[in-house]
Amino acid sequence: MSEALAHTAAHPALVSRPVLRADEPASYLMLNPQGQAAWTTDPVTATSFASMREAMRAAMRLPSNLRAFGLLRDVEVALSKPH
Repeated sequence: MSEALAHTAAHPALVSRPVLRADEPASYLMLNPQGQAAWTTDPVTATSFASMREAMRAAMRLPSNLRAFGLLRDVEVALSKPH
């Protein structure tokens, strides 16, 4: 592993899925203690993964029809708060 990558800090990330309709809110993956997936519209209560890599790994384990992807947690939480 290169030295540059060894010093890169991991940023917490979430798993999300695309909205299908304009009136549909964004949804985020929430894993229960048994590992079962559910979806929530609140990024604060969604499962936080240690890094984007871990979020993408979780997204890839979901059924392909969900087309889930990783997002940085801090950004999503900040955008969800009322301004």
